[in-house]
Amino acid sequence: MSDGIEAPEKTRNARLEARVPSEQKALFQRAAALAGQTLSEFVIDSTHEAAVKLIQEHELIRLSREEQIAFATALLDPPEPGARLRQAVEGYREKTGR
Repeated sequence: MSDGIEAPEKTRNARLEARVPSEQKALFQRAAALAGQTLSEFVIDSTHEAAVKLIQEHELIRLSREEQIAFATALLDPPEPGARLRQAVEGYREKTGR
C-alpha cells in the first residue's frame, strides 16, 4: 500500500479479539461476503483503512488559500523580531555564552 503507513508483517503473530453484538457481526459478515473476503480479512482491511485515514487526518496540515499565502509570506519575508523575542535571545545568550 502507498498510504505512508508501514505495511503489516507478512507473518501474523499477534491476535486481536473483540466482542460485538450479534447483529453487528451479521452486518460485518454480510459486508465481507459482498467484498469476497473472509470476516477476518474484511475486519482487518477495514480497520487498517480507517486507522490510516485517521492518522493522515491528524498528521496532515490543511490550509486555506489565504492561510497558504500568509504562511509562504512569513517564510519568505519574516517580520522583524519584537522586543520580547530580542530580550529572550539576549537572556539565552547571557545564560549559555552563545
